[in-house]
Amino acid sequence: MKLNPISRLLLLLAMALLSSCGNNSPKIENQFLQIQFNDSLFSKVTSTLENENKTLNDYSATEYVVVDGKEIKNYFIKKVERRDIENIIGEGEELVVTGLSNEGIQKQVSVSIYDDFPTAAIFNVTYINNGKKKITINKWVNNSYNINTTSKEEPAFWSYQGASFEDRRDWVQPLTDGFVQENYMGMNNIDYGGGTPISDIWTRDIGIAVGHIESTQKLVKIPVRMKKQETGVDISVEFEKEVILQPGESMETFETFLNIHKRDYYPTLKIFREVMAKKGLTAPQFTESTYEPIWCAWGYERNFKVEEVLRTLPKVKELGFKWAVLDDGWQTAEGDWYLHPKKFPNGDADMKKFVDKIHSYGLKAKLWWAPLAVDPGTDLLKDHSDMLLLNKDGSKQDITWWDSYYLCPAYDKTLSYTKDLVLKIMQEWGYDGLKIDGQHLNGVPACYNPLHNHAYPEESVEKLREFWSMVYETALNIQKEAVVEICPCGTCYSFYNLQYMNQPVSSDPLSSWQIRLKGKTLKGLMGENLPYYGDHVELSDNGNDWATTVGIGGVIGTKFMWPAGLHNKKMSSADLTPAKEIKLKKWMKIYNEKMLPKGIYLGELYDIGFDKPETHVVEKDGNMFYAFYAPEWNGNVEFRGLENKTYIVTDYVNNKKLGEVKGPIASLQAKFNGSLLIECNPKK
Repeated sequence: MKLNPISRLLLLLAMALLSSCGNNSPKIENQFLQIQFNDSLFSKVTSTLENENKTLNDYSATEYVVVDGKEIKNYFIKKVERRDIENIIGEGEELVVTGLSNEGIQKQVSVSIYDDFPTAAIFNVTYINNGKKKITINKWVNNSYNINTTSKEEPAFWSYQGASFEDRRDWVQPLTDGFVQENYMGMNNIDYGGGTPISDIWTRDIGIAVGHIESTQKLVKIPVRMKKQETGVDISVEFEKEVILQPGESMETFETFLNIHKRDYYPTLKIFREVMAKKGLTAPQFTESTYEPIWCAWGYERNFKVEEVLRTLPKVKELGFKWAVLDDGWQTAEGDWYLHPKKFPNGDADMKKFVDKIHSYGLKAKLWWAPLAVDPGTDLLKDHSDMLLLNKDGSKQDITWWDSYYLCPAYDKTLSYTKDLVLKIMQEWGYDGLKIDGQHLNGVPACYNPLHNHAYPEESVEKLREFWSMVYETALNIQKEAVVEICPCGTCYSFYNLQYMNQPVSSDPLSSWQIRLKGKTLKGLMGENLPYYGDHVELSDNGNDWATTVGIGGVIGTKFMWPAGLHNKKMSSADLTPAKEIKLKKWMKIYNEKMLPKGIYLGELYDIGFDKPETHVVEKDGNMFYAFYAPEWNGNVEFRGLENKTYIVTDYVNNKKLGEVKGPIASLQAKFNGSLLIECNPKK
């Protein structure tokens, strides 16, 4: 729908008038950030961080729609408005630019910068059909930027990408030529989905992140695409869904954002966390019990014998662990959750006796559980098939690991059934916490079950957080010190679930590197004193890297079996040998003395990608704890974040004084393999 000649002439006259008034290049800016539009409603972003003036992208169509298969990018500015704002996010300034396309589509872009978040800008975009015929919007795109660099460094870019994938890839990774990751927030495999709606890329000099700040999960893509280093990296927020607009009707995009920063992605996560808290999505409170070290019976795996677990408890207590976890295998099937008759022949009475025995050693008891899964052949599936989540074609959605099907978290009967299970586990059996497990729990597909009367299929996606709210609140109403751990099996945690767990976990890490990057990510999203559980030490490099979890301020745990060699009459990697026990005792002593998870993780100080050696730092009680990691290192290590005073430097693992340094920034010659954990104490 082209504008007629008269309308186009009027637009040109309006443009000329705006130009004469100086509005043809409207911009919004503060001391850190500038966003400027040209007369086609293209925009560019300029960073003024640290008194630099660095333009991140050329003028381009950073917000646009696809209508009937055609990208609509060019607009003529009709109106520019500026106003001071005050809302739940805070006080700030808003720029609203309105334009009209040749196709008769009006576009209104609102950009807001808030005093409390000066490196970020929040976008609200509205499209109106000003033509005389209906149109079909196929897709909208916000915050689409091409970021380039003159750096010849390899890699030139690092990234954080918040989507989930079956291969359980690193959440933080370098970018190389040809890299493409679409970062869909829905299902990227039949049972792997969800995530945190942020993609962040950075060079050694500057970083930019984009994402959305809606109060519920939305099925957007936040792609990162790199053809060649010299052509830069493309990043954006995209949403594909057909929307028909009759003449005069409008469509609003989701509320999206950009953030600029120095070093890595951690400042973006903090800002995102704080903005979402303003919207009511706050992290839970962390009680003393969430910081206590954990022993899990998973070393004995599914075919455990109850007597094996009970036999290990005295050693668990002796070594100083506070939690004992009964893992998968206690149940007859996922969904029914009946007690296994060979392990608990007297049913509930045996399970209560088992929990009482754990408590008799002064230990707290946690039980493994995988809600939202139901196995074929179960009573639940036979008697309550209406609880199933169904695909558009009426088929069941598979959960691969347990050969199960999904239950719908937005269906009242699922909620009621699940609540009754929490009551049974914690109130009747006496457990003190829940180990909730499964990649399928991070995100769910859209549900088309007609019996559920969903307002729209995506209700199952958006109401998953309400399901977790019910589980969490039920558990804490029974036991105020309850620990609710959710392990989504390697998936990138959905931010919308994090409010309803007080102990996230590294979730089946594939390496010590993953334990560390996940710890940094989750502390950014949930708080600097987060009791992040590093998972079983047996999953770390060489099965014994205690330094990774301790150094970053994580909660330690293990799945050791004892006595060594007794289970299945052969040795395994989980057997607690005398040599392993000596090492375990040493690290347990360090953990309890330092208790770094209760300190303040200072994630902004070091870049996890570019800084070498990899460095993490925790401040606690006025002392600074540095953790350096590298396969091999022989050179200077840098101490950032110190005050202007002298510090005594100690290798606290080996109780060895290394010298003194003077803040605020200092360095020391060091040589190590794997890790070096340092404590800097102010000199009296």
